[in-house]
Amino acid sequence: MADQMDQDFEHPLKLFDLAKSQKRFLYTSAPMVRYSKLAFRQTVYEYGTDLCWTPMVLAKEFNRNRFARDSDFTISTSGPQPPTIVQFGANVPLELARASSLVAPFASGVDLNCGCPQSWACAETLGAALMEKRELVRDMVIETRERLRQDGWGVGKEKDIDNPKGRSVSVKIRVHKDLRKTIDFITTVLGPSQDRHIDFLTIHPRTRSTPSSTPINVEALEILTSTFGDKVPILVSGDVFTLNTLPFTSHLVPQEHQQPIPPAILIPKLVGLMSARAILANPALYAGYDACPWSAVETFMNKVAKAPLPFKLVLHHLSEMCAPGMGPNKNALLTKPERAAMLNCGNMLDLIDFLDEKRAQVLKQEGASNGNGHGDGGLFPGLRRDVK
Repeated sequence: MADQMDQDFEHPLKLFDLAKSQKRFLYTSAPMVRYSKLAFRQTVYEYGTDLCWTPMVLAKEFNRNRFARDSDFTISTSGPQPPTIVQFGANVPLELARASSLVAPFASGVDLNCGCPQSWACAETLGAALMEKRELVRDMVIETRERLRQDGWGVGKEKDIDNPKGRSVSVKIRVHKDLRKTIDFITTVLGPSQDRHIDFLTIHPRTRSTPSSTPINVEALEILTSTFGDKVPILVSGDVFTLNTLPFTSHLVPQEHQQPIPPAILIPKLVGLMSARAILANPALYAGYDACPWSAVETFMNKVAKAPLPFKLVLHHLSEMCAPGMGPNKNALLTKPERAAMLNCGNMLDLIDFLDEKRAQVLKQEGASNGNGHGDGGLFPGLRRDVK
């Protein structure tokens, strides 16, 4: 986390309004362990993502350890700084409030993770374990909002939508097997309708034990958005693979992405989408691409040159981007043997050479098929200089 002067950020609720005025969903990228770092956030932002989440940061460690602050939350001081929500894992109101106070000068808002199903998190009463602690969650967001207010930040929700110091406080949840418990949870956390405790809510309509291979519970999502959609802006996380294949229909799906046979369930009060696995494989998802284009690889590598990531992590990102994506289009930028060879690259320069060679082969084939002579240019002009 850099030391710098406070930045002015677009309030997340203003981004919701902007998307609504354009008759579309708000497009967001999910908090992903290891992956939602600055270079990736900058990449998806360039391809139409409105609001980016950081990976979940443990509030207790963040408060106590400067190394944790520097490694867990990286921001840009010169290049584009995408509107960013810092997600925390916490189970003590004071810890969440303190951590939120530390990041407020550098982010658009903070989010409490009530959805992580991993056993280590639940054993520490973090993530999805908090779905059984609705009063505690309520207390955490109330204390966080009050701490930010005392620090001079605008936490009045819509009242501070145009305030340069406006910041949001939100929660990301899963659902219970008994949906009545989820309704009770949201009711408690949301608080009074005239002054709700959270700016917006993200719902992952799977239970703590439901694997990601099981489709989201669209019926539960419809019930929850119908119940609370007029009281708080709601995003969905889960099964956002492409804009053409959403498992529900809505007036906010752009005409060019309407399915020939629309899904049976209409969810009119849902206002935002959050993608995780699919946007990891295809950072250009919200730009309408149904598979990752080479241009997204180039963008990502240029961002990495200026906001470095561990080399192994760069390889993991590229192995996802160059493989078949989550949507029905299973075209891949590299074959499986080529991806295996890529993982054997020993450094960034070797990796750039490898990608340049593969891209040049594709351009040569395309040039041969359409009769032009293109195909000799490098994929990363100037990038070698930046990484030396």
